[in-house]
Amino acid sequence: MKTVYQYLTVSAFTSLASDAWRRATPQAPNGYAPAPVNCPSTRPSIRVANGLSQEESSWLEKRRTNTIDPMRELLVRLNITDFDAGQYIDNNRDNTTALPNIAIAFSGGGYRAMTNGAGGLAAFDSRTPNSTNTGQIGGLLQSATYIAGLSGGGWLVGSIYTNNFTSVQSIVDENGDGDIWQLGNSIIEGPSTGGIQLLSTVDYYRNLFDTVTSKEDAGFNFNISLTDYWGRALSFQLVNASEGGPGYTFSSIQDDPDFSNANAPMPFLVADERAPGEVAISLNTTNIEFNPFEMGSFDPTLYGFVPLRYLGSNFTGGELPDDEECIAGFDNAGFLMGTSSSLFNTAIMQLDTLGDVPDFVKNSLQAVLQGLGDNNDDIADYTPNPFFHFHNDTNPSAHTGRLTLVDGGLDGQNIPLNPLIQPVRAVDVIFAVDSSGDTVEPQIVDSALNWPNGTALVATYKRTENATMQNGTAFPSIPDQNTFVNLGLNNRPTFFGCDVGNLTGPSPLIVYLPNAPYVYNSNTSTTQMEYNNTERNAMIQNGYNVVTMGNGTVDSQWPTCVGCAILSRSFNRTGTQVPNVCQQCFDRYCWNGTIASQVPQPYRPEMKLAAIDVRSGVEKFVPNILSVALTAAISSYLMF
Repeated sequence: MKTVYQYLTVSAFTSLASDAWRRATPQAPNGYAPAPVNCPSTRPSIRVANGLSQEESSWLEKRRTNTIDPMRELLVRLNITDFDAGQYIDNNRDNTTALPNIAIAFSGGGYRAMTNGAGGLAAFDSRTPNSTNTGQIGGLLQSATYIAGLSGGGWLVGSIYTNNFTSVQSIVDENGDGDIWQLGNSIIEGPSTGGIQLLSTVDYYRNLFDTVTSKEDAGFNFNISLTDYWGRALSFQLVNASEGGPGYTFSSIQDDPDFSNANAPMPFLVADERAPGEVAISLNTTNIEFNPFEMGSFDPTLYGFVPLRYLGSNFTGGELPDDEECIAGFDNAGFLMGTSSSLFNTAIMQLDTLGDVPDFVKNSLQAVLQGLGDNNDDIADYTPNPFFHFHNDTNPSAHTGRLTLVDGGLDGQNIPLNPLIQPVRAVDVIFAVDSSGDTVEPQIVDSALNWPNGTALVATYKRTENATMQNGTAFPSIPDQNTFVNLGLNNRPTFFGCDVGNLTGPSPLIVYLPNAPYVYNSNTSTTQMEYNNTERNAMIQNGYNVVTMGNGTVDSQWPTCVGCAILSRSFNRTGTQVPNVCQQCFDRYCWNGTIASQVPQPYRPEMKLAAIDVRSGVEKFVPNILSVALTAAISSYLMF
């Protein structure tokens, strides 16, 4: 058996290395500071969320067509016996609505989620060496229409797309000082000097301070928040550009050749709305999605979208008054990734742990940060509120000029499923990679920490049962967390929603892929902010094993079952008899409705394959200097 190190080692992409780093373009007109631009001939406005945007609809026509050939290749390779997958695709080639519509979602959970999710993404990506061999599922990414991430999963998705839809393999191959995903230096130290990064720690903090201040001083009454600093710091680790690419915007992704030609799935980042001073985040909170075209929500509370490129413009009642200028550059890529992970804002306040930052830098930055704190330190400030006086009767922020957003997992939905279950997007199957750190339950104090237990799925299921927020979305029945642990549903892949006859609406099939120890104990703390490259690669390798079930060695039938999951809803639409091997897969992996809600035994999962021996970088196993502060901030939220 080949280990995943053989799949994620020396690059086979020499010929595309130069293309991989062309990146999204720095379209902000004035670096990090938003600034006026010429308005388009049709002035931007807020659209009602009664369908997809024209931009997404036009893109979708190309994308669905572009998924046909990679999907055909994938399904033929997955070897569904007694079924001609190639002929099936060919017979429906002229009717893409009959063919599978695939989405992928990556949960939050800090760098644990980013690296574990990266292993999953690498396994899905046909560009990863050997990912299209027997037992592999490479090509699933190329077959997907949508991909979503929040918090740590959002760092993964945002980084891949901000860097021109690069591959995990290409990033892993770049291991020099100053390269992205070099996590050996914590984010409060800044990147090691080298490559494209030329800043010392002192200059790093000067840069954070100066760029954020430029936004505040831009002259348009923009508020700054801790998320501005957090997002700028994240960019140094996630955006492959000098000084973290202060001019790189998320909306510029729409102009990248891979995306504009519909050769890559549409990415989403997810955040929650939260008023300043509000403590609890309920399932009634408005879920906000960011895609390259728009920001907004299908939720009935807001039910509207603003063109992302013109975020920061002073909209009122859904329109941009004639005397207001069009603003661009507000949608800084790091700021959006920071918004989706704003729970970590407090990391950037730990300046006292550093000895080599001059006092005047600490004092000036700390004064600004402390002024932004006081129970609002996890907020991202979107002033001016683009939805000011929009849907006044239902929109909770309609009457304030300030829109404040927080980490997308704070309502318990730590897997970003909401954009993907919207009926208008007609997704058939979602591959949900869950790197949440749900365990330990209070009554099981000796359980292993930081493994998922289904909490994220439970939250989304409960939300779709809420008449106030449901708005046409449907979701399969999900058991309670104790059942997840008692039946081992949090330790192996599980399908939810196999029987369409038991669904209340057009719900996708959920392929739940929980983090589990295959070759490495990947249950690192959500608050761990430093990983040397050996640890990082071990986490990625384990994530690769999670979604491939050890390259098919734990279950040789698993790749075939992935194909059956992809085709399940399509079989229903086309009236195709389910192949026997697929029925066997569904019998094996579909949750059959059994409930086991008794308090489970302490959860101590065993290593499934031979463990990786990680011996280098001993200092990285010392408790992280950020852990105490971050744990205090995070522990109040149940999904962590």
